[in-house]
Amino acid sequence: MSAFETIRYEKDGGVVRVTLNRPDVLNAVNLQMRDDLWEGFHAFRDDPDARVLILRGDGKAFSAGADIGDFGTAPSLVEARRARRERDLWALLLHLPKPTIAAVHGYALGAGCEMSLLCDLRVAADDARFGLPEVGLGYIPSAGGTQTLPRTVPPGVARQMILTGDPIDAAEAFRVGLVHRVVPNEELDAAALAWAETLAGSDAGVLAAAKAAVLRGLDLPLADGLALESRLAAQLR
Repeated sequence: MSAFETIRYEKDGGVVRVTLNRPDVLNAVNLQMRDDLWEGFHAFRDDPDARVLILRGDGKAFSAGADIGDFGTAPSLVEARRARRERDLWALLLHLPKPTIAAVHGYALGAGCEMSLLCDLRVAADDARFGLPEVGLGYIPSAGGTQTLPRTVPPGVARQMILTGDPIDAAEAFRVGLVHRVVPNEELDAAALAWAETLAGSDAGVLAAAKAAVLRGLDLPLADGLALESRLAAQLR
């Protein structure tokens, strides 16, 4: 286990578990957690023996979103924007070349919901609740939610969640395609681990190519996407 202030980084075989570890504030994401996740995601990416990442939360929730106590603590708005550009945590998570799994229980709100959407696969406990409440707080989702949610669920569902801020429960999240599986809370970690171990047994190069084909092809015309797929398949051969 590597020592971080706000996360736990644990590796067992090819599976890495990154646990958000601020349970007293429902794993709200503060500046220190952003820094810790930045280092943790790089450690996972750069470790040739690390094959699959599980992202989870300690305590009663996955993450209740951004820590509003951090708002306005940067030296200036310009400095805050510069830091985000130089360390784009959410793009780093989205584009990790290895499979990522979000194991979600309790609240996944705001940045918590968005973090799960940036993962490749999502398994939810039956007590999970997903929501993007930012509009009601005077701003908009800014960890990718306005883009990842309508690419994951029907656009009408995404608009409803983003504009109203109303959360949905695990059963509804499964029905609309936000999560891939729902399990009893006590089975969440085992379900995520079983999935991760299955993926860890697959060829890492093949998984990376398949993930690249999907992510890079999303914004391409179909003909260009098919050409991308052919190039990646040829590289594997």
